[in-house]
Amino acid sequence: MPSELEAMEAARRYTLDLIGHLDTRQLETSIVPFLSPMAWDLGHIAAFEDLWIAHRLGGMPLLLEDHAALYDAFETPREVRAGLDFLRGEELREYMDAVRDRSGQVDPSDDGTIFELVVRHEYQHTETMLQAMALAGLRPPGFRDGGPAGGDGLELVEIGAGEAELGAPADGFAYDNERPRHAVDLPAFAIGRSPVSNATWLTFAEGGGYERREWWSAEGWSWKLDQDIECPQSASTGDPAAAVVHVSYHEAEAFARSVDARLPTELEWEKAVLQGRLAGVGSVWEWTQSRFGGYPGFRAHPYREYSEVFFDDGYRVLRGASPATHPRVASPHFRNWDLPERRQLFAGIRIAR
Repeated sequence: MPSELEAMEAARRYTLDLIGHLDTRQLETSIVPFLSPMAWDLGHIAAFEDLWIAHRLGGMPLLLEDHAALYDAFETPREVRAGLDFLRGEELREYMDAVRDRSGQVDPSDDGTIFELVVRHEYQHTETMLQAMALAGLRPPGFRDGGPAGGDGLELVEIGAGEAELGAPADGFAYDNERPRHAVDLPAFAIGRSPVSNATWLTFAEGGGYERREWWSAEGWSWKLDQDIECPQSASTGDPAAAVVHVSYHEAEAFARSVDARLPTELEWEKAVLQGRLAGVGSVWEWTQSRFGGYPGFRAHPYREYSEVFFDDGYRVLRGASPATHPRVASPHFRNWDLPERRQLFAGIRIAR
């Protein structure tokens, strides 16, 4: 079996193992409006594979052409997916298997990049499904939302001024928003050696972190009041030495102000991690102050909807990875992004000055 197909099979085993403890109702129920029912995610994973490999690469008609809009992430917003007639149960599994059989008929040497895109797309959706499981209290056995911080999050390391080559190299697989690789001249800065720990976050909360208006942006304070936001429960019930997790950008920004700091830019983060100066990378996604946009010379590939439609629309960049992130997806150049009010992410904070 070609290595590309072996990678796809490994991804599918990983997905099915991840949901093996869930029953039909749990798979088909929407936990919150901004997360899909996991059964929809599974159908979408298969439909994406069929579109890119069998249809676009292999020239075959879509297996379920009448389901194309149903499983199109833009044609079918998350808020409406729970009420749709998506595939369920045995019919869903049969569709996933049939799509995989068709993929096996396409020569990976025709475009290995597309096969890798499909593999990573599946792994990214498994992290989204883990978010839904965490919100519903249905985590797989042994799964922890955040990893060890490696420090309290207040110790800083100095990064000298100078030029850095940032972004993914030209060879190998990368998403369009990670390229082109380019030189950036950054002034000196200091950045947290580790992500902020639960113990440190609890000190912030107990010291008035959710009452002190001066630490919050106007947008963040309005969101906090409207949603009645309090300290994430995991900060008080979790391992004090673990990285705090499930905090929004708004909360991360307020914490940074409370210690006379700020959030790093994503370019500062990447420069520091490439120099090997950071601990705890991979324990949580880390909010940066950077807005999501294209690098100079950005070119959409292989489809515009992966990145470009999200540019300059209020999204903030997160860097690193979390325990839910498959190693095949994580890299120093990978750019995650979400809205500043989102808390379902396995996200924490690293400060900077």
